Amino acid sequence: MLETTTSAIRPPDEAAMAAARELHGRLTKPAGSLGLLEELSVRLAGLAGVCPPPVPEPAAVAIFAGDHGVHAQGVTPWPQEVTAQMIGNFLAGGAVVNAFARQAGASVTVVDVGVANPLPVSEPAAPVDPSAPRLVTASVRRGTRDLAVTAALTRDEALAAVQTGIRIADELIDAGAGILLTGDMGIGNTTPAAALIAAFTGVDPLDSTGRGTGVDDPTYARKVAVVRAALARHTPDPADPLGVLAAVGGLEHAALAGLILAAAARRTPVLLDGVIAVSAALAAAAFAPDAVAAMVAGHRSAEPGATVALRHLGLDPLIDLGLRLGEGTGALLALPVVTGAVRVLHEVATFDSAGVAEK
Repeated sequence: MLETTTSAIRPPDEAAMAAARELHGRLTKPAGSLGLLEELSVRLAGLAGVCPPPVPEPAAVAIFAGDHGVHAQGVTPWPQEVTAQMIGNFLAGGAVVNAFARQAGASVTVVDVGVANPLPVSEPAAPVDPSAPRLVTASVRRGTRDLAVTAALTRDEALAAVQTGIRIADELIDAGAGILLTGDMGIGNTTPAAALIAAFTGVDPLDSTGRGTGVDDPTYARKVAVVRAALARHTPDPADPLGVLAAVGGLEHAALAGLILAAAARRTPVLLDGVIAVSAALAAAAFAPDAVAAMVAGHRSAEPGATVALRHLGLDPLIDLGLRLGEGTGALLALPVVTGAVRVLHEVATFDSAGVAEK
């Protein structure tokens, strides 16, 4: 499945991008006046292979949830049970991601790809309200191993998680989604994210590691030391993305990489959330460099590693609000920006059609 998906990923369509740039030059606005939105719409035309590209709707958020053995190293003060508890909150509609998804008219799919504790809810046997958050049970194992001690996953486990992400993306796109949004949940998951970012970009762990949920100075120092020691122990090779995910990644990171790859293969934009998503995006780009064409950076996370990863990918974030919640919240807030960038190409009159004189 992974090989089939990556082999289907193609570079952006240059003719469609040129047509989008030419159309922007004829619209009733000063050239370049929409700034980054113009280049975004050009990129989306290249992804779709047509100008104007399809309006990216409806939107579907996929929240991948997993736990982490590195929690035992004291890298976060939050108990691991919160991961399962928050899944219950997502499905009840009570989390921030739910509020933002309702505002955006986006569906929410929660995927248990590796939660350690029993969930307070179960996947329904029969169809439920299609507008309600949906649970998919696809657990590879109940949390990763402690990356500070041993590899977090076997290669087969990492591959299974990547394939879960591919499957979820295909299901959402087959159901009509015009854009996918990344979401995540996993207490302690910024530690493997920091390790992934350092492994793929080569930066020092001090530059890729942030304070996550807002840890104190001693905990932060311990977190940086854990990331540094894990990289020294495993020496992950960035040319082997599956090996990197297995050594220092998380199940949700691997699944998100699969989601991104499948979106790219289906020429569907994927709106990235925060540091977990962009660390997964680095893995996706290592599997298939042309997958970057499908990626849109929703926001600049307050986690420093996110900026490092975005710079490495060559992506400019659409908004910068100091967010560090995860769940898909930043991506949802950026969604209207993406939609607006495409609607300009569909709905704004040209100088000729509007009878407006050009300079």
